[in-house]
Amino acid sequence: MTNDDSVPVTVPRRDALRMLAGGGGLLLAGRSMAQGSPPRVRSPACVLTPAQTEGPYFVDERLNRSDVRADPTTGAISPGAPLALELRVATVAGMQCAPLRDALVDIWQCDALGNYSAVDAARGARYLRGYQMTDADGRVRFMTVYPGAYPGRAVHIHLKIRAAAPGRTREFTSQLYFDDALTDRVHASRAYGGGATGRTRNGRDGLYANGGRDLTLDVVENGDGYAASYALGISSG
Repeated sequence: MTNDDSVPVTVPRRDALRMLAGGGGLLLAGRSMAQGSPPRVRSPACVLTPAQTEGPYFVDERLNRSDVRADPTTGAISPGAPLALELRVATVAGMQCAPLRDALVDIWQCDALGNYSAVDAARGARYLRGYQMTDADGRVRFMTVYPGAYPGRAVHIHLKIRAAAPGRTREFTSQLYFDDALTDRVHASRAYGGGATGRTRNGRDGLYANGGRDLTLDVVENGDGYAASYALGISSG
């Protein structure tokens, strides 16, 4: 499968830091995370998350579900290492942050072998796509699989946030990335073809060069799979 979303785009802030919105405050999530340990909490901070291109494979299926692994038509489950993904969304206005409630958060990604549903040969299928609405803490949770790879792009998950604003819909789109060393280990399994030969690594992806470091997930082992959380700050304007 080919893709044409490898053109670099401008991001709001190259050195953007991630924000964790939860409980009684808005806290910065530390990048370094020991295997299986909770995020390290630092001082409060409010910053914008880098935006990135939607790419050619977004389809507005409006599948309201937290577990996106199945094709709702056939019930078939996409193979691959399970990945529990939690996203928390907050609006940023100056140095002030607030959890964004009742926002529609879509994710979509390729399967273990690099194929997207609803396009090309998989037209009609709807696996690895879905949305959730943020709760009072700006939080959504998904169960998916660790993404595979396809030529020209680093391993990633797409996301789109849509929220009501006066007279319009506010929209934010970006992508989340994975540590190359971890991907090497995950992709060594049979579900992913047994190796990373020819995979585009983060440093050779044009989009990753524009904010990808700050969009890279901290992933921990979670039973027979993995878990990650990521907090997003989007403009209140």
